[in-house]
Amino acid sequence: MFGIHGLALLTALVLNATANVLMKMGMNKVEASGGLLKHGAVAAVQTVLTSPALLVGLTCFGLNVGFYMFALQSRALKISVAYPIMVGGGYAIIATVGYLALDERLTVVQKIGVAMILVGVVVVASQTAE
Repeated sequence: MFGIHGLALLTALVLNATANVLMKMGMNKVEASGGLLKHGAVAAVQTVLTSPALLVGLTCFGLNVGFYMFALQSRALKISVAYPIMVGGGYAIIATVGYLALDERLTVVQKIGVAMILVGVVVVASQTAE
């Protein structure tokens, strides 16, 4: 695709999706105990700092930004290609993981929509113009 920058973009995509899934998993536990701000802002920070899922999720978000910025420095990788890959690919990964691992509902129509998004991402990525 775009060499090392394409690999950085795909790494950013996976890190972003992983971060979102981990944040959801962590917040499900927080919500079950009364919510993030139940005991105020200091307790909320303590909750985040003692939750492995939230800490790893935040770390993945930070790493995602670094890899995404590295990918964007490529002259060959246009933002009009990079962003759809990040957003569309991320949506597809998150929707699939939500369905398979988090017991989230995904109707047949939604599954078709995810597939169409993936097709769109592939079309955008494969039809890059200089």
